Amino acid sequence: MSAGSIWHSWEPHIHTPGTLLNNQFSSWGEYFDAIERSQPPIEAIAITDYYITDRYEHVLRARSEQGRLKDVGLIFPNVEMRLDVPTDKDRWVNIHLLVSPEDDEHLTQLRRFLARLRFRAHEDTYSCTSEELVRLGRTADPNIEDDDAALRHGASQFKVSFNDLRDEYDKSSWVQENILVAVAGGRSDGTSGVRSAADATLRQEVERFANIIFASSSAQREF
Repeated sequence: MSAGSIWHSWEPHIHTPGTLLNNQFSSWGEYFDAIERSQPPIEAIAITDYYITDRYEHVLRARSEQGRLKDVGLIFPNVEMRLDVPTDKDRWVNIHLLVSPEDDEHLTQLRRFLARLRFRAHEDTYSCTSEELVRLGRTADPNIEDDDAALRHGASQFKVSFNDLRDEYDKSSWVQENILVAVAGGRSDGTSGVRSAADATLRQEVERFANIIFASSSAQREF
């Protein structure tokens, strides 16, 4: 007799403690406990942060050294970034790079790709690396002295050109084979917020470029 459908719980978008933006947990213990006690069990999880992979690497160390998340079958990076596409809620469309961890060199390859993304501001050009985000943060606010604060401020300022992202994606066979692109579908920081008639084509291009659209409503899914 057939067992019928079997559902598996995946969490492709959850921020960790210390994430550069959108921190949702007070401690790493709270974060790990929430995932390990989840019912139904979470079998795959994307470690999400803006522009960098530090939290993903922290989770891998905790798994290896402390046995945390040992029952989660798949752990992979989700690099979130803001496109230079505004929404009508005075925010920016968020896009996600979901990276396969199967290649042992996936972090090296991912960093190479991110470093090719640029943001022009303050009569200068900044690449998408931790060091350059710190430099951007200090340039945007010269009163910042702490590197962590400068990194967070730089991340809040950095916007990725959609055309540049698409061009760099198309140039790399490794990226195309190992990274899925997801875009938020909501109105505040997703493509539903791109409502101007003049931007209709841009919205369609962003959604066409994405492999996945994070959408919670039936209307968004049908669209």
